[in-house]
Amino acid sequence: MSRLPSGPRTTRSVATGSGPGTGTGPVPGGSAAGAVAGSAAGSPAGGSGRPSAARARPPAPLVSAPVRIADAETVRLLRPGDRVDVIAAPDTALGEGGEARVVATGVRVAEVPLPGETRADGGALVVLSVPRPTATALAGAGVTSRLAVTLC
Repeated sequence: MSRLPSGPRTTRSVATGSGPGTGTGPVPGGSAAGAVAGSAAGSPAGGSGRPSAARARPPAPLVSAPVRIADAETVRLLRPGDRVDVIAAPDTALGEGGEARVVATGVRVAEVPLPGETRADGGALVVLSVPRPTATALAGAGVTSRLAVTLC
């Protein structure tokens, strides 16, 4: 166990994270950034006692969403761990009836098909890790639109 240097800690060393003993490690119940934001609020004790906006909401839990991407050749470029945007284009015979729209942004690819695991129509199934509301949006878009991905 290391010992912290004696003497008072200055506001500057806490706010900038510089100097020995600045406490830049994990902060119970929040992040180091939240602790810095609280200490910068002007209170000598390091905050007003109210939770900061950065700590108010935990991240949404992720679910696995299987998504049929229209172009299997594009899917062959993907690897698990890649980040992608998913775009939905209306599925009409002549491409009429609406603009393409972004359904999901910066989502993580969890699984890709093995070579040869594509459909006769050229599509390929990819599994994405997304928050539950995004999975719902992807499922709905997959019924009415052709889906494409772009690498982030």
